Amino acid sequence: MATYKTLNVKTASGVVWVTFDNPPVNLLDIEMIREIDTLSHELVADEESRVVVFQSANPEFFIAHADVDLIRHIPPVDGRPTELNIYVAALERIRTLPMASIGKVAGIARGGGSEFLLSLDMRFAAIGPTKLGQPEVALGIFPTGSGSQRLPRLLGRARALEVALGCHDFSAEEAERYGYINRALPENELNDFVNGLAQRIASFPREAIAATKHSVDYSDTTIEAGLLEEQHLFNQTRVSVEAQTRMAKFMALGAQTREGELNLADVIENLAD
Repeated sequence: MATYKTLNVKTASGVVWVTFDNPPVNLLDIEMIREIDTLSHELVADEESRVVVFQSANPEFFIAHADVDLIRHIPPVDGRPTELNIYVAALERIRTLPMASIGKVAGIARGGGSEFLLSLDMRFAAIGPTKLGQPEVALGIFPTGSGSQRLPRLLGRARALEVALGCHDFSAEEAERYGYINRALPENELNDFVNGLAQRIASFPREAIAATKHSVDYSDTTIEAGLLEEQHLFNQTRVSVEAQTRMAKFMALGAQTREGELNLADVIENLAD
């Protein structure tokens, strides 16, 4: 594992915990961008972990936004780009990991910080301290850390344009209604909820997690292509040793009986034992 200055990275029980720590506001500066890029490669090489959770050491800021002075001094570019920039490429690596990615937000995430969250599989935010937004248009630019592409896929075109063109902050409750995040939670419940979800997912087979993500991403194609990919992935996962073992245990624990089905949550909890 690399040595980081703006991130703290720990792994425990199949979960990678990444904590942003770049005082005073967790500015997405060039050092942080480079470290996120390095981390993305390390996560790709990680063949054991099943979940990665991103959080902040700063009680006020998740990631404030990208360094505007850095943006101001990017040299002019001729022609159309043929490859993704370092930040967006890192976000794509994280988005397509064969593990689940979760954002735990209790603070401000604007611009590039919002776009980081948009690239994750799931986002959960604390009611009160959370503010999400894309203020770029007010500065004469627009959300180009993947925001112009991810916002409409999550929110729909009209709401994505409201976020991007209005340049307002969105509270956790508003973000939940718009589909910007999965859930808005009381601040004192956020840690327990995310920790519990991360540990629950980490108890499931890695192959099944990866196949689910890959299949869901095919929903951006035609329905027939997506259904065929779903079948293909099912044919691969169902014959794995872990899947066969878990399905047998599922039956042995009483599934498909009246009592077992009425208490299926307990059966699922016992599958990893």
